[in-house]
Amino acid sequence: MSGKRDVQDGKGLRTMEQLVGHAPVTKNGSILHLFSPEEGDIDILENGRTIDDFIDLKIKELSSEENEEPFLVANLDSMFKRHFRWLTNLPRVKPFYAVKCNNTPAVVQMLRALDTGFDCASKGEIELALSLGVSPDKIIYAHTTKPLSHIKYACAHGVNMMTFDSEDELLKISLCHPKAKLVLRIAVDDSKSLLRLNLKFGAKLENVGKLLERAHELDLNVMGVSFHVGSGCTECASFKQAIEDARQVFDIAKLMGFQMSLLDIGGGFSGREDFQVKFEEFSEVINGALDKYFPPDSGVKIMAEPGRYYVESAFTLAANVIARRVITDDITELCNGNEDCPDKMMMYYLNDGVYGSLSCLINDAAHTAVEPYLHRAVDSSEQRYPSVIWGPTCDCLDKVTDSHWFPELHVGDWLLIDNMGAYSVSLTTDFNGFERAHIYSVVSNDILHALNLSHTFEIIQD
Repeated sequence: MSGKRDVQDGKGLRTMEQLVGHAPVTKNGSILHLFSPEEGDIDILENGRTIDDFIDLKIKELSSEENEEPFLVANLDSMFKRHFRWLTNLPRVKPFYAVKCNNTPAVVQMLRALDTGFDCASKGEIELALSLGVSPDKIIYAHTTKPLSHIKYACAHGVNMMTFDSEDELLKISLCHPKAKLVLRIAVDDSKSLLRLNLKFGAKLENVGKLLERAHELDLNVMGVSFHVGSGCTECASFKQAIEDARQVFDIAKLMGFQMSLLDIGGGFSGREDFQVKFEEFSEVINGALDKYFPPDSGVKIMAEPGRYYVESAFTLAANVIARRVITDDITELCNGNEDCPDKMMMYYLNDGVYGSLSCLINDAAHTAVEPYLHRAVDSSEQRYPSVIWGPTCDCLDKVTDSHWFPELHVGDWLLIDNMGAYSVSLTTDFNGFERAHIYSVVSNDILHALNLSHTFEIIQD
């Protein structure tokens, strides 16, 4: 096994031995809830077993049963470490996990145990969070265009915090949830992000005064400001400018009699270690901007809506080679003039593709490529061939990789793909009748011990 799924510690993050070795004590009073693997069908890694060991065993089990269905492994340890990395680098910012990114119940359970909040975009996501024990006050209904019935559901179940960016949304909320705690979403510069959101959502700064005036007329409580710099943000300065813009809105609101107390800095943080901007770089800029425009003594609470940050690197897909074709014609151009060009190219067909777990390849602009690798050992001397990897459906758009060089694969081989946790399972379909990949959620005994060292205890922070 390659060991690609090891999780890197963030700057200043403690070693695992330090994290699990004693009951933590500190300052922010966050509460950890009892984490029960039995409730979420979660496997426990004991006696030093690793994620690699679990995948090996699962493939052996499936092979013995002549079952080649694809599966995903969710490494909950990775999410645990990510959370402590967040606390270390953004100590003032409370994370509200974006459920839309990955709605696997074990993911929600893990983050509930870590006392995060939850960003829900619909009645269905709110229902899921509540059913898994999330308190209504830990949910923000972060969608600016909500169906009336969904607003009524939120009201009936005590979910009071929600966003808006238009007068029409204010009118709906005044009818269905007049006691809501409203957060005004503003449009910010997202030109440096891989997936831009501000053409669709967010009020422009020049319209803020009019919206606040309308909220005042409707006797609605606007208690904060939110923004989103876009998914897969590549420029730290985007956060700095957005926080400065939010400060302007706070000042306008104050002049109009609103006492705002919340700033939501949205998402945009990558979950990959190889992303061009490190999480620590974003954190340094965000902390500086917050200290300048919303210092600790301002009384403003800060939150964010990370999604892919928590789950992208936590999921690995295992897919089976169900068919192959050997191509001997017209392969010269694939070799780009290489004199060592082989005499054939290969086409392989997996039992998962872009209509399944790999939907991110066509639906997520921040995730446009994957790097499959063989589960079995490969001799370095084995001849490599240019290979196209397809998904299982009848659609020619169902292509996983183009001209990837592999040793010759055989029907029954397994390929693994890392970084499959973001906008994958939440977008999966059963197109052509192919089964969705089963998800196995795994936690190590050490992490489980750390979570349940006490039913409630405070999280360590420096």
